[in-house]
This record gives sequence, C-alpha cells and structure tokens, in this order.
Amino acid sequence: FGGGWAYFTWIHRPKISPSLSPTSAITSIVPKNITSAIPPGYQSRLALLFAMGGTQGLVGWWMVRSGLGDERRVDRSEIRVSPYRLAAHLGMAVGTYSVLLWTGLGVLSYPVDCYAAANTAASSASAAAKNGIERAGAAGTSALSLLQQYSKQLTPAALRHAQTTRLGVMSTVGLTGITILSGAFVAGNDAGNAYNTYPLMDGKLIPWDDMVDPDKLPKWRNLFENTATVQWNHRVLGTCTALSAVGVAGYGLLRDPSGGRGAASTNATRALSSTTPQVRRGLMALGTAATAQMSLGIATLLTYVPINLAATHQLGSLVVLTCGVYTAHSLRYAGQSVVSKVGSGAARILVNGGGGGGGVMHKGAAVVSKVTHLKI
Repeated sequence: FGGGWAYFTWIHRPKISPSLSPTSAITSIVPKNITSAIPPGYQSRLALLFAMGGTQGLVGWWMVRSGLGDERRVDRSEIRVSPYRLAAHLGMAVGTYSVLLWTGLGVLSYPVDCYAAANTAASSASAAAKNGIERAGAAGTSALSLLQQYSKQLTPAALRHAQTTRLGVMSTVGLTGITILSGAFVAGNDAGNAYNTYPLMDGKLIPWDDMVDPDKLPKWRNLFENTATVQWNHRVLGTCTALSAVGVAGYGLLRDPSGGRGAASTNATRALSSTTPQVRRGLMALGTAATAQMSLGIATLLTYVPINLAATHQLGSLVVLTCGVYTAHSLRYAGQSVVSKVGSGAARILVNGGGGGGGVMHKGAAVVSKVTHLKI
C-alpha cells in the first residue's frame, strides 16, 4: 500500500521551478503532493488506517509479552502466548485488512460513485423526446452519480432483492470474522489436536461432559479456554459461515426478480437485473471459497493439524473474507445511503413503502453500460 501510494504521488508530482533551492522545492512538493494523491473524502479513512497499522504493532508486542518467561512454556518446549491476546492481535490484523480492502475498492470505483452521468442524461433526454415521454424531474438526474442512476432504475422488487442479498452478504462477512476469531482460540489452546473426528466429537454431536470444566471459574472461561468448547464453537461457526455463504449465493443468483442474467435487456420494457456482473462474480466466488474452506478445515482436523494444511486453512479464511467484502462493496447501490439519495423512481417508491412492478426504465442501458463494464 505504501509503495503504491508513493508511486501514485510521484507520477502526479507538481512541476518545480529550477530557480528554487532544494529546501524550498521539498517544502513546496510535500503538502501538495500528499493532498493530490488522496481522493476527496478519503483523508479520514487513510488516517484511520495509519492509526490501525501503528496500533497493530503495539498489540503484537502486547501479545508476545504474554509468552515471555519460563512459566509460559508449561510442559512443552515452545512458548505459549495468551489466547486472548492472540485473538486480539489477529482480530486487529483482519480488521485493518478489511478496512484497507474496502478503501481500495472504493478508490477504484470512485468515478462510478461520484461522477454525474452527464452522457446518460443527454442520451435519455433525446430518447424521451423521440418517444414523447414526459419524465418528471428529468432535469435533475444529471446530478446523480452513475451508481445512484443504477439504483434509481431498479424496480421495487429488484431493489428489495438486492437489499436482501446485501444483508445476507454482510451477515456472512460478520460470521466469517467471528469464525476467524474463534480459530485464534483454537490455535491458542492447541484445541486442533483433540477430537480429531468429524462430525462427531468423542462419539457425540455435543460432548456436554467435556465442555464444562468445574475447576474453571468463572464458568464463562470455558468458552475460551476449554479445549472441547473452543473446538465445538469453531466447528459450529465454520459450518454456519459456509451455509450462509452458499445460501446467499443461491438466493442472489437464482432468485433474480427480473428473470434474466444480463444486467440489462435490449427491450426497453424489461427491468434491470438486481445483480450486476460484479455481484454475480462475487457471489459465485463467495459460495465456492466458503465451501472449499470448510472442506479444508475438516481435512486439517482429521489429519491432526499439519503445518501446511493449517497455514492454508488460515489463508483460506482471508480468501472467504475478501470475497465477502468484494461482494458487499459491489452491492453498495442497494445500500441505504445510496437509496435514500435517489429521490424518485422505484427507489423512492420502495422507501415510502410502495410496491408493485412499475418503474419501467427508459435510460438504463447507458447507465448499465458504464457501471457493469467497469472492471473492479
């Protein structure tokens, strides 16, 4: 990220007068160069990322410090850090990665999110004049971004489907994050080397006798320090994440209310698809990655956690998270912040509680051509 930022600022550097001294040249470059490299509205996000990166180093040392001293070796040769601090360190890393990924996707899609669809407004005006269609509020549509234009052209049924799909994807992303954190407790308690059978644990779906240690007080410590409980939690969370990913992928891909796979139809009376090509790619990747990750986790457990499979399983969790964040970002046209700003059309009907299948789009083809063909 730092290298990319440096390269971007260098190619956009301002010209320096030869008459300036080296000190004056440096002081005149740095402020302008930094501000020119950051898109409007991203200054606070980058400041947050800078703070998270620095905090990650502090949390890392806090975690390592818990493993210092001979008392942390227990009866094994390697040092054991605190599972709680390990989970905090991993959670901070995953959170930083997620914010960085969302920010990068936002920068890449900045033209679609922020630029007004001037060409779209002109083409739609000529089409309306040709067909003799009067469209209320057409004069103000040019102020809408391409993303808002796409949301505006969706029928209420299509918009509801997109919003439900987005909610499902966001829930899957949340489940993925919780599952990753539970994996930190599995690693911290070395729980992967016990109950190496699936789906049963010691011949039971829920080994109640092993999940509560009466010597651990208070009782809630069993959730994070008991080997059986920690592994059972991770199994259940991993299964729920995989089922959620496959379910939302099936819902988003198979229940399109427009009845078509394409983002738009040549027929002017056909509604836009509720899922763009980017969303469909993300949903397919999310379902596939989550299924592969669950299968990899089972294989890791059954083979007594070899290092190569364990590392691949941990990497797979980031792949699932990446697919989820990408899909959620691709569905931002169904977000409340976009829908509430559209102001008219199908989105307005939906926000006001209306329904029905109206809202036939007459200028969606030009908007979709710009939105869906942007390679992100």
